[in-house]
Amino acid sequence: MPRRPRTVPGPTDSVVIVGAGLGGLSAALRLAGAGRQVTVVERSAEPGGRAGVLRRGGYSFDTGPTVLTMPELLDDALACVGERLTDRLELLPLSPAYRANFADGSRIDVHTDPERMAAEIAEVASARDAAGYRKLVDFLRTLYRVERDSFIDRNLDSPLQLLGSAGIRLVALGGLRRLAPKIGQYLSDERLRRIFSFQAMYAGLAPQDALAIYAVISYMDTVAGVYFPRGGMHAIPRALAGAAADAGVTFHYRTEVERIEVSGGRARAVHTRDGRRLAADAVVVNADLPTAYQQLLPAEYRPRRLARLRYSPSCVLVHAGSATSYPDLAHHSIFFGQAWRETFTEIIDRGRLMSDPSFLVSSPSRTDPSLAPPGRTGYYVLFPTPNTRAAIDWSVLGPRYRDEIMATLDRRGLPGFEQGIEVEEMVTPRDWQEQGLAAGAPFAAAHSFFQSGPFRFPTLDRRISNLVFCGSNSQPGVGVPMVLLSGRLAAARITGR
Repeated sequence: MPRRPRTVPGPTDSVVIVGAGLGGLSAALRLAGAGRQVTVVERSAEPGGRAGVLRRGGYSFDTGPTVLTMPELLDDALACVGERLTDRLELLPLSPAYRANFADGSRIDVHTDPERMAAEIAEVASARDAAGYRKLVDFLRTLYRVERDSFIDRNLDSPLQLLGSAGIRLVALGGLRRLAPKIGQYLSDERLRRIFSFQAMYAGLAPQDALAIYAVISYMDTVAGVYFPRGGMHAIPRALAGAAADAGVTFHYRTEVERIEVSGGRARAVHTRDGRRLAADAVVVNADLPTAYQQLLPAEYRPRRLARLRYSPSCVLVHAGSATSYPDLAHHSIFFGQAWRETFTEIIDRGRLMSDPSFLVSSPSRTDPSLAPPGRTGYYVLFPTPNTRAAIDWSVLGPRYRDEIMATLDRRGLPGFEQGIEVEEMVTPRDWQEQGLAAGAPFAAAHSFFQSGPFRFPTLDRRISNLVFCGSNSQPGVGVPMVLLSGRLAAARITGR
């Protein structure tokens, strides 16, 4: 029989969490609700980690994720301390969830209501594809149900834990086939195939290489519902941290961790750069896992596989506050280039910039006007790029690529974008790396077969018995829902439930 997941042995009364990102906050709420004494150490002035905020000239920009799905995971975390999501956050459903724009001038609105989306597909594609879409939705829902309890929301220490009826059912569903042909089984229109498979980029893979199990990301993005918190995505960590503080969690902001003290196979304390020693029965690390092993832990505990990790692509991100608005933009607008397979080959395999870009433009102030001054619009422009393992000198290329981005926006339906900018900030892969993200990859290690499920770094270290990880480089993986679940899995290693 597959063994039960490992848990932290010995006392676990006091826990120190390194990092107030979404995973760390999720863990803090669960541990506080289970009666642990919890201390969170965060180097920034505010909670959030990657889900931070940039404030400039009356604009407020989310610095990390912009898409919220599966909000019930937030409710679940808050319930651990007797609170409800509606007490802390106002969530605004987005309709459409995305607006997809194509090189031929066509566009498709992506609705998470299946009836509305089927009608959209029948109008812009064909009745046959509308019928195929309905079958795809049934497949995605079933796939999610099978994966959720058995593979995603579960601590995995061994592949043997995947044996059983759920594993057999996953194979029968086609979950171990490739994503692109699986989506193509339901949809013939190339535009629709892109809409339901581009999410593989988040997992660091091309749709033709990713396993069909990652269609669960498409389920979250295109079926389960997409939301936006009033106040921006940064309102989420503010809400979680507020609830945690009210439940007795101690927060130390503007406090950088220097090292984690380890002796006798246990983490004994967290040392800060200002000279404090925070003793702990267990330590939860929400900092980027590869960076934490490299910088915070003794070298003898560094896993050899760190050197072999394959990372997801990175991105260049432009935050722009503008006097110009575009009525045809939705909250989230995706612009697909003519190229498709070539785009993934260039970024992932060849370490080159896209010759025919596909990119995302988000305009959160369309949904929440408080994020920009009156009569102004805030934009979040994301162009996927290779990570810093590629031979690109961003100190030299960055300014030139910024100009190329502006020219691309102008050509692809946003004329005069550069001229309207009042406030601007650009983030390159080099900047992501300097923020502590290994390989400058905000989407973490790629979800290749041997970096997924039981092969991804477990939440409990294999040699330090009370050192627990959460975040996108540990199980279950990348994305806001997965990171929130990683906090739940991390807490379970300590509480045993």
